[in-house]
Amino acid sequence: MPFVPRAVILDFDGLIVDTETPIFESWRTVYARRGQELRIEDWQHALGTHGGFDPFAHLGALLGETLSHDSLLDEVQTLNRAACDAQPLLPGVEALMHAARQLGLGTAVASSSTRGWVQGWLSRHGIRELFDVLCGREDVAAVKPAPDLFLLSAVRLGVAPGGCVVFEDSPNGMRAARSAGMLCVAVPNTLTRELALPDPDLVVSSLAEHSLADLLVRLQASPAVHSTA
Repeated sequence: MPFVPRAVILDFDGLIVDTETPIFESWRTVYARRGQELRIEDWQHALGTHGGFDPFAHLGALLGETLSHDSLLDEVQTLNRAACDAQPLLPGVEALMHAARQLGLGTAVASSSTRGWVQGWLSRHGIRELFDVLCGREDVAAVKPAPDLFLLSAVRLGVAPGGCVVFEDSPNGMRAARSAGMLCVAVPNTLTRELALPDPDLVVSSLAEHSLADLLVRLQASPAVHSTA
């Protein structure tokens, strides 16, 4: 039997708006000001999750001293906010969501960031109304790579996990989608493009490359679809 989707669930950071690169570059600047280097090999553990990497402790260990958390946070947030303000919606996002609406699919954002962070940017870019459900880290006991955010999104949408298609940019998010029993389209961004991807069902370089209808057709060839048919 063909796969019949009921809903699409999108990550936010790095998938809808590239807020991943600004925070990494902000921390790199903070490290560099203190004569240290922040490597993507270390930072990758922070992508798509919360608490996967502690830059405060890491930088302090490199310097051999205890740093002021509040002072560092202020410095990073000032740099990050200015950089995020300049970020547009990533290509293809708005078209994908309008297509989902036209197909009658449920729509959700499931993010390891806070609801306030995500909702603020969705509203700023004029697309909040395109999402039926918004789940953030305060809604669940465990963020990605745990499946909780995706499973909660499915519950709130009234859709079985197997009827959901997840769009993700980070390995942690892809692992969460797989654990939730959902198909996953990987859309790696500038930071995650060089990382190993944990076996997503489909990989595209941009959401602007294909229509949603085309992506759903391509997902029909996924081994995960045929294993449950």
